[in-house]
Amino acid sequence: MIKNKLIIVLGAGESGVGTAVLAAKQGFDVFVSDFGKIKDDYRNILINKNISFEEGSHNRVLEIMKNVGKETASIEVVKSPGIADSVPIIKSLREKGIPVISEIEFAGRYTNAKTICITGSNGKTTTTMLTYHILRNAGYNVGLAGNVGKSFAMQVAEDNFDYYVLEISSFQLDGMYSFRADIAIITNITPDHLDRYDYKFQNYVDSKFRILQNQTENDFFIFWAGDSTVANEIEKRGTNIKARKIPFDLTSQTDNVPNYAFVDGKDIIFNNLTNKLFLEMETNNLPLKGNHNLYNSMAAGLASQVAGVSKDAIRRSLETFEGVEHRMEYVATVRGVRYINDSKATNVNSCWYALQSMTTPVVLILGGTDKGNDYSDISELVSDRVHHLIFLGVDNDKLIKFFGSHRNKEGKKIPYSEARSMEECVQQAYKVAQNGDTVLLSPCCASFDLFNNYEDRGRQFKEAVRRL
Repeated sequence: MIKNKLIIVLGAGESGVGTAVLAAKQGFDVFVSDFGKIKDDYRNILINKNISFEEGSHNRVLEIMKNVGKETASIEVVKSPGIADSVPIIKSLREKGIPVISEIEFAGRYTNAKTICITGSNGKTTTTMLTYHILRNAGYNVGLAGNVGKSFAMQVAEDNFDYYVLEISSFQLDGMYSFRADIAIITNITPDHLDRYDYKFQNYVDSKFRILQNQTENDFFIFWAGDSTVANEIEKRGTNIKARKIPFDLTSQTDNVPNYAFVDGKDIIFNNLTNKLFLEMETNNLPLKGNHNLYNSMAAGLASQVAGVSKDAIRRSLETFEGVEHRMEYVATVRGVRYINDSKATNVNSCWYALQSMTTPVVLILGGTDKGNDYSDISELVSDRVHHLIFLGVDNDKLIKFFGSHRNKEGKKIPYSEARSMEECVQQAYKVAQNGDTVLLSPCCASFDLFNNYEDRGRQFKEAVRRL
């Protein structure tokens, strides 16, 4: 007997369980499958909602696939962004013609809320949180979702927001087809996650630009005009980009094209949609320091302006935002040494920004799961600012090969050490750091060799520092 459409959810984390709850609410048959062990909180939600699931294997999913057309009229699969397209079960599903989509694609079908969608290699979390901070402080009925906050699908199921601010990774974009962003932001694009993209940078760029798909002339595309990768891709795509372009940069013009936000002396300038002065404020009043945070502030300010937020509300929120945990987060000063948690720096470019903002000698902690990194981008900054390297990971061979004979600007070899736990790492840093130094955890790598995620890595770092 043919049943209702079946939604199979692969992965029972925040994204997957939210999707399952929304699918059940919409009247679908739902089955959740997680190859690992489901956390108790998520398992309890599934049980309380009477949603069927399996854990420790995908055996039931494989059985369902054998009976496509017999057990169900149609199947659609929503997968966790952490599951690569290359894993066997995803390949098998696609070979059978079964659609595989992302949580963002699925949840977007069941809300009429306006969406502000942010992607990029770096700065997307800060830009997302800052945009949400501005809209919420301005009194908007707004949700925060995607890579941050509660899952988009769960909020669509249980809340009724007018706006969503969504941080969207390339992995989520890969599973989006019909979803449309009202306002799309690309902060920048630098090589990252190349292990998921056949080590081809263009594949990764193409993934990021999926955030523009389905946009119309009534939508908006906000971007950093000074990013050569983004600028070149915009030129290549030409009239295929339908949305109105809203560039920003440190200068008032980039390649003779006016920017809608820029820096003029000590002031940050926001222009309106007719490119006339909308808001002027001193950069010194921004609590987030560094050029990278000027970019984040410009992107968030422009998005908020497009969404109709007043200039006074934007100003107040930009002046009160306190930053994002695990991103250049001050932890403590011990014996005259500052400890900074930048665990969210999971790629080389993020580490570059962190090092570029340092004004003291640095003990730099690198390491984790390498994603095809090219460390040459930080080579000069390491020589200029780092006096000791600590490699924190299960396998540090690539780091040792690249930095093992690295020399500082005086031509002296920069010493390094290895650690296999955060406690050991922080103790090593404590021994080699000198009064006036900064110990910087900015790993360049994913965290999955020794930690659950970058949050776990950052929390362990902070706990170890506070025990000094």
